Amino acid sequence: MNAKHKIIATLIVCVLILGAVSLFSGFWNRQQSETAGLKVGFICSEDESTPYTYNFLQAQYKLEEQYGDKIQVLIRSNVHQNAVEESMRELVRKGCSILFINEDTDIPPKLAAEFPNVQFCQISMPTISIEGQPKNYHTFNGEIYQARYTAGIVAGMKLRELIDGGAILPENAIVGYVAANKSAEVVSGYTAFLLGVRNVAPEAVMKVWYTNSWSNYPKEKEAAQALIDAGCVILSQHTNTMAPAIACEDAFSKGNRVYFVGYHQSMMDVAPSCALLSIRTNWMPYIQQAVDAVWQKQDIEKVVKGNLHGNDISAGFEEDWVQMLELNKHAAAAGTEERMNRIIASFQKGKVAVFQGKYTGVNPNNPADRVDLSKGWEENKKSSSPSFCYILDDVVIELN
Repeated sequence: MNAKHKIIATLIVCVLILGAVSLFSGFWNRQQSETAGLKVGFICSEDESTPYTYNFLQAQYKLEEQYGDKIQVLIRSNVHQNAVEESMRELVRKGCSILFINEDTDIPPKLAAEFPNVQFCQISMPTISIEGQPKNYHTFNGEIYQARYTAGIVAGMKLRELIDGGAILPENAIVGYVAANKSAEVVSGYTAFLLGVRNVAPEAVMKVWYTNSWSNYPKEKEAAQALIDAGCVILSQHTNTMAPAIACEDAFSKGNRVYFVGYHQSMMDVAPSCALLSIRTNWMPYIQQAVDAVWQKQDIEKVVKGNLHGNDISAGFEEDWVQMLELNKHAAAAGTEERMNRIIASFQKGKVAVFQGKYTGVNPNNPADRVDLSKGWEENKKSSSPSFCYILDDVVIELN
């Protein structure tokens, strides 16, 4: 082969190689494009070390299991208030078509107006109104009062067992509550819990200690200890760490048998002796159906099953939006599981009136605003965010 033929042969080989590379590159790019799929973003106020965000991100894992490589999930954790906007903008720049936010912030509706092709879905907050917001801004929440009330039934049955067995006197039927603050979200929850307790043990009262923080381990443990020292025999919480459960387990190990009802995740690992059970909001139904809606290019509110309030949706046991977690059968009173299942079935049929009875109460933010529950109160009637914010007279005792 002469020099000219060698040059021609070399050029042909180079062309073939370049063509093959080009074809493979095109195939690879198409594969990347296809497997990247829909981008879904999560903005979290904390990380999985706290039960609140741990529970929220359970939906992310199940979403990835269901969709596989059809979606790509981007998560930003421990996003503090001053970093919320930039974190959301970053996920929008990276191509997210839908964002799920568990932050208490008014940034999402503002960015929704700026980015009309991105769906902003935020856990509902009482301080943020849905009215007049962009159509691509959505709020959602579980009707957690249903689970709180049911957990109260469980606690009430334990109290009844302790009283009837002579372990405590009726006047010592005191439950305690570690509460973040006096917002409707918290007050509604602890009232539902107490009313569940009193359904079984009408002599019960509740003592409340406010931490003035959603996530502060030392303060929550201090609050739990204060309630234990004040004579509470069963505690529950509406805060974000495991501290109250651990405080009860510590007391139990020292001979002070204080029982506990947890929130967001099971506390059986950290409080195996005293944990009765936990409750949680199940975020998966909303998140999955909202992603389905975006995937199908449909309106979220036309796909998600729940109680609709404009661009705001809530649901309870009937759509599996709230759940009771593992019952500690060694600690719970006899017959608890059967009673609990009957209450859940009644909720699913819409036959339980929680906020009703011979009770009056006062709004802590407005002493002139009082409520009489003789005619009842329908929670989540107009919003997924709880609205009951009345501290019941005589049966709720605030310690701080």
